[in-house]
Amino acid sequence: MRKFFILYISLAVILLISSASAPGKGREAAAVSCDNVAEVQETVGDDDRQFLVKVGDQAPDFKMKLPDGTHVSLSSLKGKVVMLQFTASWCGVCRKEMPYIESRIWQRHKDNPEFALYGIDREEPVEKIRELINATKVTYPVGLDPDAGIFGLYAEKKAGITRNIIIDREGKIVMLTRLFEEEEFERMVETIDLLLGGS
Repeated sequence: MRKFFILYISLAVILLISSASAPGKGREAAAVSCDNVAEVQETVGDDDRQFLVKVGDQAPDFKMKLPDGTHVSLSSLKGKVVMLQFTASWCGVCRKEMPYIESRIWQRHKDNPEFALYGIDREEPVEKIRELINATKVTYPVGLDPDAGIFGLYAEKKAGITRNIIIDREGKIVMLTRLFEEEEFERMVETIDLLLGGS
């Protein structure tokens, strides 16, 4: 009986230690310092998010088709603050996050010529993208990534979504997010505001 008690206590101690040392779910991938927008702060632990890029990297260029048949490339947006949101109609977390992106970010900055926001729909036809836009009531542009080729530049192809990439005017990544976590989302909003000069 005493052996079982000692084993039980040992396991409890191990569990307490491991949970205390585990990174919090609200951990930020990176944020822009309030003192200096160009100064970037990184935190450890993005490996488990399956990104292939990191804060400070030049964002990989791509060309994307929009549902109306026009195209946009990331390089054409240089000089702007850019937000990329990887999404899909089957992703419940994406559907939850998209209205927040619409109200907290797009509606505030859509008329700013120095800002660009694009949703990137992974591996779905135009019809599914239109369904997603109608369901979430977003008005920001959502483009096609039919073979996950764009997604594969930023994260492992089998990795999950939703995830957001914030890119500065020089084309460098300043923040990476994964899933929809309120605190991290708020930091993303603040980061975009800072990059746009507090607008």
